[in-house]
Amino acid sequence: MDMVKQKLWTKDFTILTLGTIVSMLGNAVAGFAIGLLVLDQTNSVLLYSLFMVCYSLPRIVLPMFAGPYLDRFSRKKVIYSLDFLSAFLYSIFFLLLLKGFFNYTAYLLLSMLIGSIDSVYSVAYDSFYPVLISEGNYTRAYSVSSLIYPLSTAIMVPIAGICYKTIGLAPLFLFNAATFLIAAIAETQIRAKETHVEQRADEKFDGGRFMQDLRDGFDYLKRERGLSAITWFFFVMMLASSVCQTLALPYFKGISAADGVMQYTFIMGANTIGRLIGGSVHYFFRYPAQKKFAIALFVYIAICVIDGSYLFFPFWIMLAFMLIDGVLGVTSYNIRISSTQSYLPNEMRGRFNGLFQMLLILGTISGELIAGAVGDSLPIRWVIAVSMAVTLIAVFVILLPNREHVKKIYNVNA
Repeated sequence: MDMVKQKLWTKDFTILTLGTIVSMLGNAVAGFAIGLLVLDQTNSVLLYSLFMVCYSLPRIVLPMFAGPYLDRFSRKKVIYSLDFLSAFLYSIFFLLLLKGFFNYTAYLLLSMLIGSIDSVYSVAYDSFYPVLISEGNYTRAYSVSSLIYPLSTAIMVPIAGICYKTIGLAPLFLFNAATFLIAAIAETQIRAKETHVEQRADEKFDGGRFMQDLRDGFDYLKRERGLSAITWFFFVMMLASSVCQTLALPYFKGISAADGVMQYTFIMGANTIGRLIGGSVHYFFRYPAQKKFAIALFVYIAICVIDGSYLFFPFWIMLAFMLIDGVLGVTSYNIRISSTQSYLPNEMRGRFNGLFQMLLILGTISGELIAGAVGDSLPIRWVIAVSMAVTLIAVFVILLPNREHVKKIYNVNA
């Protein structure tokens, strides 16, 4: 193992990575299973979309308020505590399904609780993960991170599809509870020092200090034009992407109730394989620093074209498009997150990540609401095409006018 890899694969980095892989194996199943369960029980795109909105609703404000807290207190403790809580909640899902219980309102409330946990967890994880990365290894570390979800999806979504047609969905939630429990136990063994806690240990933290920290986060984002442009562009991209993702499953189910679901899993599987390929490339190959902004622009434009048009093509071309889309998606993720997280000071990561997550979720919910409002009445393929056209416009309206500021963040050896 070379010197760079020795510095990257520390004990703490390995524990967090393996713990995340285990929990993501369950999460990949749960995300697919819950959506499919609600769609099957209600047979309504509107109710399905509202369910997705309720999952995301707490994520509008909670990340913003979690940021100041996570810039003062232990991010590691928040991570493993929330994983223990998730294990408990997915056990409840399992027991409810085992008894054949389905109540739309009750599932909405459980979904909102899980969404609340996920929103705080995401900010804590995004803020803690960079602490475990040695300098110069951000691109490689985030290539590992980018592999976790698609690898989990590649393994578990086909299994979930088979279970859906054979034994039902209940065992999947028990599996999910077990994975979160294992991850939480492993994460308690991380020993990394959290310097942001030590630096601010003597400061009094009350309501006034909390609000000042919150204002400081907004002021920081306002001052940093490059970070601001990146944040607002990804708000638009997430809005359009959530329209696409929300309507994809109803579109394929509309083709055929059984075969459509299997086509959907193959399409998502092709995208996942593309993400695995892209993540592997980023681990072994580093893009030239001075070209990263230009590469990112090309990727954003290509994603808009592919996502906006793939449903108009035959199934085998869809598979090819989604494979390419997966490679591009990981490239977008890796350039953005490795650059921004290496650029951010550690004591500001919680607040920036909280605001970033908040705006991305706001975009996601807006897209889900749009999808729910028009999905039953307008042609789904054309709704998706228009959504991605809006994102394409955002490339030229948001990123290009601020290119010098964004280049300062992107064009570095992270």
